[in-house]
Amino acid sequence: MSGSGMSATSAAVLDVAVIGGGQTGLAAGFYLRRSGVNFAIFDAQEQPGGAWQHMWASLRLFSPARNSSLPGWAMPSWDDGYPPATHVVDYLTAYEKRYDLPVHRPVRIEAVHRDGDLLRLDASTGSWQARHVVSATGTWGRPYLPYYPGRHEFQGRQLHTVHYRTPEQFHGQRVVIVGGGNSAAQILADLAPVATTIWAVRRPPRFLPDDLDGRALFDLANRRYRDLRDGRADPGGLGALGDIVAVPPVRRAREQGVLHAWPMFSRLTPTGVAWPDGRTEDCDAIIWCTGFRPALNHLAALGPRDDAGHIPTDRGTRALHEPRLHLLGYGDWTGPASATLIGAARTARDVVREITAELGVR
Repeated sequence: MSGSGMSATSAAVLDVAVIGGGQTGLAAGFYLRRSGVNFAIFDAQEQPGGAWQHMWASLRLFSPARNSSLPGWAMPSWDDGYPPATHVVDYLTAYEKRYDLPVHRPVRIEAVHRDGDLLRLDASTGSWQARHVVSATGTWGRPYLPYYPGRHEFQGRQLHTVHYRTPEQFHGQRVVIVGGGNSAAQILADLAPVATTIWAVRRPPRFLPDDLDGRALFDLANRRYRDLRDGRADPGGLGALGDIVAVPPVRRAREQGVLHAWPMFSRLTPTGVAWPDGRTEDCDAIIWCTGFRPALNHLAALGPRDDAGHIPTDRGTRALHEPRLHLLGYGDWTGPASATLIGAARTARDVVREITAELGVR
């Protein structure tokens, strides 16, 4: 049941309001539907699919479809092994319908406030009240652009990962790709056949072994989850192994010798970039693959954030300053691998168990 849905003025108090209708919000919805509580999912997007509908055309998952599934229903297989973003959008769209999840869109929750024993969600379409709120807005809406001297003097084109679509728009150009993670490597591999590329990184890129993909990474995340749950020492995040999964396009680019990384430049010039030793390179465009911050502005009234932009939590997802608020899918600080398709299920399940126990639902 998708659509603008229930009227804010006539709606009963919700047991649980989920903010965000992407993969994590849907995983929470699956468990909430099974629990029988009164809930709704509010999604700011016009269409189903979460952030996946805005990805670049060549993007591939790090895992086969069978290892990239939400709870209850496996993602349909993809013949080429690693599904594209469009396959994920189709899956999430069908997932909503399959479980008849009450997603209301487009509804942008602008602020959440304390309202006595309840929480009030204010949106341009009205206000709702809920006993518990699950925030699952992710990070795609808050791209991070680091400051470098001269950034506003550069006369070429600057864009972030979120703005990249296809390589054709850069045909014959000189392009600087900034960042040492998966997005940078995949976009570089995409651009190399049609453009002259420079890959600028703060530290040498670290590729995971070719036999490691999302399946192995999730196994490692599971091990970390169990260690933390059982009080053992934190074995560290997946970053300890490397930063870049060698999906097929990245492997091909590596074999062709185009994944050569340059040290990070120190400033931008009107026509390009410059290094501390005086070396300069002209370019037509710079693509900043420099990550994201959690999209949490709608929660500003509920408590402070730390220096990393995170809302302090206890037990992984519950907000320290507002126990009726849970945060899902923002990264390892809200549960190991919680920002992945398959990892969303575990934290969503745990949160719903906790909430329904407090609501007295068995």
